[in-house]
Formats: sequence, structure tokens, C-alpha cells
Amino acid sequence: MPAARRTSRAAGLRPAASAPARLRVGVVGAGRVGAVLGAALTAAGHDVVAASGVSAASAERAARLLPGVPLLPADEVVAAADLVVLAVPDDILAGLVAGLAGTGSWRPGQLAFHTSGAHGLAALAPAGEAGVLPLALHPAMTFTGAPEDADRLAGAPFGVTSRPEHRPVAETLVLEMGGEPFFVAEEDRRLYHAALVTGANHLVTLVAEAADLLRAAGVDAPARVLAPLLTAALDNGLRRGDRGLTGPVSRGDVGTVADHLHTLTDRAPASVAAYVAMAQRTTERALAAGRLKRHEGAPLLDLLYEAADPAGSR
Repeated sequence: MPAARRTSRAAGLRPAASAPARLRVGVVGAGRVGAVLGAALTAAGHDVVAASGVSAASAERAARLLPGVPLLPADEVVAAADLVVLAVPDDILAGLVAGLAGTGSWRPGQLAFHTSGAHGLAALAPAGEAGVLPLALHPAMTFTGAPEDADRLAGAPFGVTSRPEHRPVAETLVLEMGGEPFFVAEEDRRLYHAALVTGANHLVTLVAEAADLLRAAGVDAPARVLAPLLTAALDNGLRRGDRGLTGPVSRGDVGTVADHLHTLTDRAPASVAAYVAMAQRTTERALAAGRLKRHEGAPLLDLLYEAADPAGSR
């Protein structure tokens, strides 16, 4: 790939006229992420020549975001491309790369990047052995398959893992797609991904859980109630960390927490375990941050340990 250049796509500007030579791009996995990245690479001046996708949703998404691009088997996509984008589920990535190596699909001089947050370069080792330049470029962004997904790439952070000599190539690709690169070491990749899952995936579950409990309490429009509260809580958490904590745990209100557990056991028993786990971790963090004194936190933890293990098997 020619020398790295930086673009201003994240600022909403068109790529500079001195773009590197056009690459033929193949997208293996035209799902929520792959189709969006393929469209971004097209906008950067590259040529998406083939994609793979087995579901009807993938075919529809490819038709919308990658018009005119043929859907082909994965080995044919790789054979047609200079740059291969591997946007497939975490658990099949390594097997797919190895399988493509077994069929001789990879060739020296190709570029390949995967979009898995959980994996680094090790998953691409069979391709690297065939002479492929391997990169791990993970957009730290949520994609739902909606049309607005393409707009979410503007300024999105990308967790980049590469060999030191390949970082300029990795950073250039991220910038061309409209993102902002930051480096994640190979040995930190799984921890990095666990952090994002905790923040994003679990957040959706918590919001949906809170909304369900409000509906059970007779609130007809839970989103209207939750939106300002959760927006403020998120802002507090991002800006102040544990110092932004509010609520009964931060005050050491054992009676309120006990009332919550009693009510949830009666009205929403499926929610008890999640409440206990989050309250326990919140208490531990509040103690560590000095938000709670030891004599305030100990009764809370005793209550929560008992609720988590009422039979006393600890």
C-alpha cells in the first residue's frame, strides 16, 4: 500500500485528491459492520469488488450499501481482492481464516483486517504465513443494521492492533473510513473487548430492564422518564467516574436496598439476581473510592451476600 496519508473525513470533509491507488476490496461478511465499512471504503475511493453474506438481511444490506457488488462465496471474495475485510462473528473468525488458507485462497501482498474486538493478530496467523499483511481494526461503535449506521463511523474510535511497521497502514485505513485510531496491544485485546461489552451491551440490558420494571409499576412511557436520568448518569460516570455515583448505595441506605430486594422478589423475581450483582459491585466500588465508609458498606455487603446466597453455602 502506498505511503500513509491522513484524511479529514471525520470532520465531514471529502478525502484529499492525493488518495492512494485504488484497492480492490472484498468484504467477507456483509452484515451490520462489514457492509458499512465497505461503503466507507468505497467513499474513500476504493473499489468493493465482491462480498459474501448468507442471510437475507445481509443480502438486503449489501444491496443498499454496496449496490452492484456481487455476493460470492468467501474464497472467491478473497481471490478477487487486494484488501480483505473480515467482518464475521468472533467464534468463527479463526476457523474461517485457517480454512481459507487451507484452500490456498490467500496470496502474498494482500492486506487483510478483521473487525473483531475480541481477537488480535493471532487469528490472522494462517493468512500472515501466506504473505498477507494482517491488521485488527475494531470500530468501538454499536451497529444495529439501521440506515444511520453509516453516519456512526464519523469520528468513531477504532481499536487497532498491528505490527509496529504496519501501524501507518492501519491508521490510514481507519482514517479513510472516517474513524479515529488508537492502539491496543495484542495481549490486551480480550480485556479491551470485555470492557466495551460491559459498557455497551450490558448498558442496553440495564436500560431495558429498568424500562420493564417501570412498566410493571404502571409507567406508560418509561423512555420519557429514563432518558433525562440516564443521560445525566452517563455524563456523571464519564466525567467523574465513581465520584458520580448517587442513590441508596452511595448513601449506605441498607433499608432502601432491603425494600428493593423484597419488592423485586415479590413483583419481578427474574430481576433479583441482576440487582444484587450490580448493587454488590457498586458497593465495592463505592468503598474503594471512599464514597462509603467501611462501617456503612459492611451492612450493605452482608445484606447482598445473603440475598445472593440465602442458603449460606459461601
